Amino acid sequence: MDDVSLLKLASTPAHEETARIMQICNACRYCEGFCAVFPAMERRRLFDVGDTAQLANLCHHCGACYHACQYAPPHEFAVNVPLTLAERRAETWAEFAWPGPLSGLFARNGLALVMIITVALALAVGLMLAMISPQLFWGVHIGEGAFYVLMPHTVMAGIPMAITAFTIVAFIVGWRRYWRGTGARWGGWPAFADAMSATATMRNLGGDNSGDGAGCPGPDDRNSLARRHYHHATFYGFMLCFASTSTGTLYHYLLGREAPYGYLELPVVLGTVGGIMLCVGTAGLWREKRRMEPAVRPLAKLGMDYAFIWILFWVSATGLVLLALRETSFMGLTLAIHLGLVYGFFLVLPYSKFVHGLYRFAALLADAGEARRSAM
Repeated sequence: MDDVSLLKLASTPAHEETARIMQICNACRYCEGFCAVFPAMERRRLFDVGDTAQLANLCHHCGACYHACQYAPPHEFAVNVPLTLAERRAETWAEFAWPGPLSGLFARNGLALVMIITVALALAVGLMLAMISPQLFWGVHIGEGAFYVLMPHTVMAGIPMAITAFTIVAFIVGWRRYWRGTGARWGGWPAFADAMSATATMRNLGGDNSGDGAGCPGPDDRNSLARRHYHHATFYGFMLCFASTSTGTLYHYLLGREAPYGYLELPVVLGTVGGIMLCVGTAGLWREKRRMEPAVRPLAKLGMDYAFIWILFWVSATGLVLLALRETSFMGLTLAIHLGLVYGFFLVLPYSKFVHGLYRFAALLADAGEARRSAM
């Protein structure tokens, strides 16, 4: 990122408010054990645009610091760390997005936009298949290769592969922009291992920096580990579905076998378990979003949160429905809906809340290296 874009970002209200609040928190330090944000804050005296971007992406938005803060509203200091960092975090996603002209989708990436895109794609796929051959579309197809009676494998797999190639490039460029924009430095393999551990266990959603806390507070001030559990279900469910797709690819190209596979074969078992975990995780996260303390909810950004949860839930749910109905006359309809949702999911991926996982890992990686250097 060049100096001009950094200067432009530094003048935004979200950055200035983050810097103001961090100065207050740095003097107080009551919350220093809550998560990775506060130890990283204490290693700074001034907060430039890269610093506030780094701290914002370290935040897991659990809300514990808000409930503990003696300077929270209605105090005149009006310190609201979770809300302020959430707004700053969303701002960085748009700033680091590539290509730049599409970064505006972050601001407009609400639930309605994602629904329109996915429904339009599902209708397009369904109408295309139904118009080519209504008899095939509503027919019953059983055994390996049944899906490809309706749509050739090259077309079914080629569309998401093309979209995914663009998505991967967008992620790589965005990561590079984040790394340069925040001034991050590589901290070695021990720092990488620590960041991987923090990501895999989501220890910062435990209510303290050790990962052994009682969890995140809800609107009734009672702590709960529900958000951590739902995040785990979503993350590992997604990874199982990725493993299912990868295994299916090996079946197709190495073993010469075509989907759909038997119910007890590895791609189906992985996809089924992963799909169920995704449904449970995303439904739980939706519920936790709605239960969050109103004072820490960034209302202008919730559309992005809900949109990502919504599409991920329906991608997994329609996959499970397709599994259940694949040997009936509804296979064509459910396949069209599922493919439309999958294509829509990959299309909006670089401009959805999915990027928070990439930037949060980058923030944890940079923070682990910074902590090791400061300890020397």
